[in-house]
Amino acid sequence: MLYKTRNSFQVHPFHLVSPSPWPIYTSISLLILTTSGVLTMHGFFSAQDFVFLGLLSVILSMSFWFRDIISEATYLGNHTLAVQRGLNMGVGLFIVSEALFFLAIFWTFFHSALSPAVEIGAQWPPKGIDSVNPFELPLLNTVILLSSGFTVTFAHHCLIQGYRKGGLHGIFYTIVLAIIFTALQGLEYTVSSFTLSDSTYGSCFYFGTGFHGLHVMIGTAFIAVGFWRFLAYHFTENHHLGFETSILYWHFVDIVWLFLFISIYYWGS
Repeated sequence: MLYKTRNSFQVHPFHLVSPSPWPIYTSISLLILTTSGVLTMHGFFSAQDFVFLGLLSVILSMSFWFRDIISEATYLGNHTLAVQRGLNMGVGLFIVSEALFFLAIFWTFFHSALSPAVEIGAQWPPKGIDSVNPFELPLLNTVILLSSGFTVTFAHHCLIQGYRKGGLHGIFYTIVLAIIFTALQGLEYTVSSFTLSDSTYGSCFYFGTGFHGLHVMIGTAFIAVGFWRFLAYHFTENHHLGFETSILYWHFVDIVWLFLFISIYYWGS
């Protein structure tokens, strides 16, 4: 059986990727970013300048890499059904690995909270820690993030049904809600009475919510790229894998936040 791509026929449904410089460029950029980040934390002179250089290099190299992938999927016809199944499996495994990462954070939190050490006063939260009221900014952020999950799902259904205007509105509102969530999370950090170095409670709180905030920013960028591709007519009713994966990632972020709100904000306070 022959499988047709844009420029040729082949006897298998898989995409044999052409040689690309972007993986090695991205790896070098990440090496610069992580190394300069560690040096900055240890107070090395001018190391922060290389942090911005590394971050800019990562953004540029990944942007060019994603540009090539979009061209292969949208214009060259290389993403057959078999390729799409493989990409779906890869994204699923990636989300599983992210879930295990957050499992480690929750494990650390409950290990300290269920049996507080005598060094922190044998109580949770530790003595001197004035925890965040879960029914103020955290509750508002929960409503905002869950609402963004609804709007992005609405956009997906609109795309499937061919309702372009509704899909664009849904994605746009999702991005706006995500930005508001991130801004309120930053505001919460500025008004909190404890810091990252305030016992194991501060470490668990900022480590869990901070990494979730990082995932929100990555997911926002993911959906923003989908919004641009939606505007550029890259998606069809039955071929919008990049948008589907961004939705899966966003729902994962929603679920992690629910666990954070219930365990760290509500139960942990």
